[in-house]
Amino acid sequence: MESEKVQVIICGGGSAGLTAAIWLARFNIDFKILERRPGPLEIGQADGVQCRTVEIFENLGISERLLEEAYHVMEVAFWSPDDNEGLVRKDLAYDTEEGLSHQPHVILNQARMNDLMLQEIIRLRGNGTSGVLYNSQVESVRIVDDEEYPVEVVTMRNGEPYRYRAKYAIGCDGAHSTVRKSLGFKMVGDSSDSVWGVMDVYPVTNFPDIRKKAMLQSKSDGNLMIIPREGDELVRFYIELSGTSARDVTEQDLINKVKRIFHPYDIDIARTVWWSAYVIGQRLADHFTKDHRIFLTGDACHTHSPKAGQGMNVSLQDGFNIGWKMAHVLTGRAPPSVLETYVLERQQTAQQLIEFDRSFSKLFSSEYRKANGITAKHFRDKFVEAGRYTAGMATKYKPSIVTSLEESDNNIASGLTVGMRFPSAPVVARELGNLIKMFTSAGDPVDKVFSHTLLIKAERKTIEIDQLPEVFFPHTGPYNLRNVHRVFVDDTNPYMLGCGQAFSKYGIDAEQGAIVVVRPDLYTARVLSLSQVADLFTFFKGCLNSIG
Repeated sequence: MESEKVQVIICGGGSAGLTAAIWLARFNIDFKILERRPGPLEIGQADGVQCRTVEIFENLGISERLLEEAYHVMEVAFWSPDDNEGLVRKDLAYDTEEGLSHQPHVILNQARMNDLMLQEIIRLRGNGTSGVLYNSQVESVRIVDDEEYPVEVVTMRNGEPYRYRAKYAIGCDGAHSTVRKSLGFKMVGDSSDSVWGVMDVYPVTNFPDIRKKAMLQSKSDGNLMIIPREGDELVRFYIELSGTSARDVTEQDLINKVKRIFHPYDIDIARTVWWSAYVIGQRLADHFTKDHRIFLTGDACHTHSPKAGQGMNVSLQDGFNIGWKMAHVLTGRAPPSVLETYVLERQQTAQQLIEFDRSFSKLFSSEYRKANGITAKHFRDKFVEAGRYTAGMATKYKPSIVTSLEESDNNIASGLTVGMRFPSAPVVARELGNLIKMFTSAGDPVDKVFSHTLLIKAERKTIEIDQLPEVFFPHTGPYNLRNVHRVFVDDTNPYMLGCGQAFSKYGIDAEQGAIVVVRPDLYTARVLSLSQVADLFTFFKGCLNSIG
């Protein structure tokens, strides 16, 4: 059997695997992605892209195409029968809470999302390849007695067995994960009797909200959810089914159900692009890692219903989390103990997702609604209440070596929560030491490990660059030019609404100031006063390797 050594093996070329691969490619780390499909995903099953995921794409430098091509979700319509059993719009709600994120909730199919990430990986690698090996079916994964390359992955590649030895492996191979099964891990949870159909169609209809995200509650034919897709015509329907099994459902069954729920409005299906039927279930892997050398992500360790649009998003965020940590460990920037925080953070997130999904998915059940008196208004209120979670903004990580919470932190910046996403705020660019040296190798630019941003509460015109510490405008790049793009002012700007409120939003006293440490995944890691330099050293000593 042929054999090869590689730093990281990624089993599965879906959202989680590709996001992790971007981090590895950024740091020039050798990896292979083993994908059983013959080529890139062509028709994506997932399509909802929450605000938090758009922020991640912005961080990765690939959000522009996403936002350009996607459908932007602005509001949600709630329809239910009136006294005459007709279908009427009962309410409208904004899709996301005002000020929650500078990025919108959008819809773009998973195949295109993956394609955007593949293009970025190819660009970063610089050799015209993505590192994805198609027609590669993972057969087994295990830990072997080898200190440097302790992970063995056996695969069938184009029908031939092949062995890889790696320092780390990431299991991103879906709900039927071979990686998980090889390790003897189990999925714990249950399935309900609730069956739903899903179809991407081109509808011909006089229904007025066909291009809005909408919830339709019928008198006796169940519920339906409309998700407009990218472009101007394609629409996704989620259709509640009852009295049947998923394997017995046909495309015509779904079309007939759609017609009954839309009555008295007319609807015909000009073309069905894709359809499926599924049983709602919530399951969680009993372990997320083997010896902190093999890690599970995405559907390989958590499965749930698609109602809240969390699947692709949470999977992608799993990959983002393990990706930045593994990249820092493999390049010597961080100790291996940083990888232990992946399980601490993402297992907790997955458990919360399962609990949320159990509760939220019940709201889509006709039987549950009738038994509990859930009206369209009740549903609307619950939908709005869950908005922060469904936008991806409710995650809060526990204290660890990469998220250090002290009691004094909340007093320094009352608007920031350590362990949660660092909130965005518009500011004005000022131009249209020892700590750094300790963790940066000699000869390396200071921004190789740290990115420093200075925010000043003042009128922009009163601040001159030579008044500021040189660390905030270092000389960088091949021509050793002065970088003046790290200094910002919390001042008003006639060309942008909301400027001048950052200090207030973050709850920071402009006279006292604050030091805020933000992780590579944009979570707040530590908040300190300007006098807590020793505590800042201590924090970084716990999660970064010192030089010399």
